[in-house]
Amino acid sequence: MIEIIPAIDVIDGECVRLTKGDYAQKTTYFKDPADVAMRYRDAGLKRLHLVDLDGAKAAAPVNLAVLERVVSRTGMDVQYGGGIKSAESLRAVFDCGANRAICGSIAVSDPEAFRGWLREFGAAHIILGADIKEGFIATHGWLQSSQRTVEQLIEDFVPDGLAQVICTDISKDGMLQGPSFALYERLQRLYNVINIIVSGGISSMEDILRLNAMGLRSVIVGKALYEGRITLKQIETCLQNE
Repeated sequence: MIEIIPAIDVIDGECVRLTKGDYAQKTTYFKDPADVAMRYRDAGLKRLHLVDLDGAKAAAPVNLAVLERVVSRTGMDVQYGGGIKSAESLRAVFDCGANRAICGSIAVSDPEAFRGWLREFGAAHIILGADIKEGFIATHGWLQSSQRTVEQLIEDFVPDGLAQVICTDISKDGMLQGPSFALYERLQRLYNVINIIVSGGISSMEDILRLNAMGLRSVIVGKALYEGRITLKQIETCLQNE
């Protein structure tokens, strides 16, 4: 069964969601991310996607205290992203308890640094964040666009042992209209040794089951959980039937 990874996006220490990556379209759902993470853990979920949206804008992690609190209270396998643009920031994220670090902008602006991190920390702990906006990779908290496609970005790091890619279609993010199925099917077919992690647009368990049938291995779910489109009871049932 496809791995379900609940998402917690953080601004000012609170759980929020953006629509299409627009910071002006922010909805705050919960005050304490650790409380939310506990609910996910208690439902049987093992891995958590924690995004520091303040850090993405600031170009350095801002909500490390939230990361520490989530890890200490839940013991979950946390993948953390947002503002990791230096070796110091990367080490701070790991020191605060993250098991995996999501690196996106740095892979575009300084690919040699990203290659070095893959070698130093291992492909099991470094995730390439590939955020797509109008066909091209977006960086710096989705505020800037590059001229690179997701395929070009992935190809850069395949020789370095890249094993995990979170691919987010920004046009789908927070819209609850379903993910870009054709995009993920194509990427998984092209890079079958890489875990292409689906992100953006998940609206129902039917979306997740369709991705599972397509052979995708991991999916991130955010707003659909917050708004009850997918319930923890449904996830518990799904996990019990594995």
